[in-house]
Amino acid sequence: MGFPPFVLKHIPFVLLAAMSIIALAQEGLIGEIDEIGEIGGLQALLRIFKDPTLASNWTGEPCDNGDQSKWTGIQCSNGHVSGIELEGRGLVGELIFGDPAFALLPNLSFISFKNNALSGNMMDLTHNPQMHHIDLSGNELNASISSFFLGLNLLDTLLLQDNRLTGHIPAFQQQSLKTFNVSNNDLEGRIPETPTLQSFGPDSYSGNPRLCGPPSHNPCPDSSPAPENDRSHNHSLLLIIVVVIFLAVGLLLMIYHKKATKLIKIAKGKISTVRDEEIVHDNVQTEGERNMGVEIRSELIFFKDRPKFQMVELLRATAEGLGNQGIMGNSYKAMLHGGATVVVKKLRDLKPLSEEEFAKLLHKIYDMEHPNLLPLLAYYYSQDGKMLLYQYAQNGDLFSRLHGTRDRNRIPFKWRSRLSVARGVAQALDYLHQNTNTNIVPHGNLKSSNVLLDKDDEPLVSDYGLTSLITPPIATQRLVVFKSPEYEHAKTVTKQSDVWSYGLLLIELLTNRVSACSAPPGFQGLDLSKWVRRAVREESAAQIFDAEIAVERKDLPGILKVLEIAIRCIDRLPENRPEMREVLRELEKVEATLPAKDEENEESRDRYSTSYGSFSTSSSGIIRDDKWSK
Repeated sequence: MGFPPFVLKHIPFVLLAAMSIIALAQEGLIGEIDEIGEIGGLQALLRIFKDPTLASNWTGEPCDNGDQSKWTGIQCSNGHVSGIELEGRGLVGELIFGDPAFALLPNLSFISFKNNALSGNMMDLTHNPQMHHIDLSGNELNASISSFFLGLNLLDTLLLQDNRLTGHIPAFQQQSLKTFNVSNNDLEGRIPETPTLQSFGPDSYSGNPRLCGPPSHNPCPDSSPAPENDRSHNHSLLLIIVVVIFLAVGLLLMIYHKKATKLIKIAKGKISTVRDEEIVHDNVQTEGERNMGVEIRSELIFFKDRPKFQMVELLRATAEGLGNQGIMGNSYKAMLHGGATVVVKKLRDLKPLSEEEFAKLLHKIYDMEHPNLLPLLAYYYSQDGKMLLYQYAQNGDLFSRLHGTRDRNRIPFKWRSRLSVARGVAQALDYLHQNTNTNIVPHGNLKSSNVLLDKDDEPLVSDYGLTSLITPPIATQRLVVFKSPEYEHAKTVTKQSDVWSYGLLLIELLTNRVSACSAPPGFQGLDLSKWVRRAVREESAAQIFDAEIAVERKDLPGILKVLEIAIRCIDRLPENRPEMREVLRELEKVEATLPAKDEENEESRDRYSTSYGSFSTSSSGIIRDDKWSK
């Protein structure tokens, strides 16, 4: 609904007056805190981030070597701080609009805090006119996109995807803006029809179910213009606008005054130590919690047989980001002072659940115990945020193992190890399928980044059972099973949709190709189903398998058998796919044909790069009838 013309006529004058007041207020405050310098601004950020490793490193002068800085993540130019790059460090602070930290860094032109767990609002960058690159993607920001970005005339990169941003997209018009992404948030309304915003593709806006209009694929509902009201209503509406703006200005001044005063005291040494957070120890347990086998300690709720520690220990832990953001939020490794290491997953995009409902769902996940399932240790619930604590897997995730850098220092990922991973994941999935109600998908998001590897390279499947926590619009956009053929055609998913996901995982293990259904940002995925069927039809087996497993001639029969299993798993008809119990039996048969490890180590490698093409897929029994080519 638009404003009447009378109101629109006067709004510019009201806004001009409001902005003048804000500018005068900021000039007075910034004039006072300019005396503190860049160290004061960085110290203020340090208090927000709560990173002990940065605290020990950020000492002395940040740019005393001209264009070089000894401070972690700090970039310098001409003796001034020009950039801050702190990516994937597990930063968990809350950004508050009006915090003057960035005003103390007037030469700042580059910031990247991607893949952390920062929450709260946008920063105020009105005093950073040189700012051209902003990357806040993969965090927990939960406010609207600040209109102050519109005043950054040099801005060329703005990456805000994978947060929880709400509200409308401001009308960006900077011709300098060449990279822009706000996907996977909770934005709403029509995308402004500015040339700048219309120049970006639909992927820049995807994952926002309530966002509409081009370039997105979501059409906007028809809306008719609101009728004009009488002149007295116009005056009333204008009066409301004026009152709201001046109240906002007053609130802004209070925030600035409070923050600037506190920052001055910190920077001048009047506050010499940071007081430990006050932790309320609630030792009262309800009967329901006792029955569920949980125990409350310092706001963290541990399951009965899990190792326990206090929230204050977690807050003081050394944190490190763990790669790409997951569907439901960021994960980071927390190294406790006592030597233990856990994984903390900060949840996002959840259904509105009460604490009791949340606890019941997590208790069901805890009850799922299997050697190939990543154990859930504890959880945290509050209105401001929710976290899960998991066991840490030392060897990272399967995606990184497959697609990581391949240099001379890489340890080859051999066929025996890959087959062991395939069998372990099949065991976990079979367990979930046998112990889950038939009306829900047991996993829902099986992919290589959700398969972790312990110190012995045994697979641990993660993110199981979480589909019941996530909001349906987000689930249908992001979970792997909702990209299956049955959902595409009939809008239904079943346990067999998990089998389809497992088939794609097998093909990834065999070929080192990334599926478009699960490719993380920055990776160009393939439609593996079509690709592998075409390759089998053309009998080009020599170009299917990953080079690391294609060097052993003796392994070829087993590799081809697993490829056959994978193709059956990705059949377009769910009823034609095998049950996971059958898949597991067949993989165990393949594994039984492998030579003993001692014998394998003694055998010389029989490399067959020139003769490999003589093994045709049809002669090995993969193509048995026309359905394999569908």
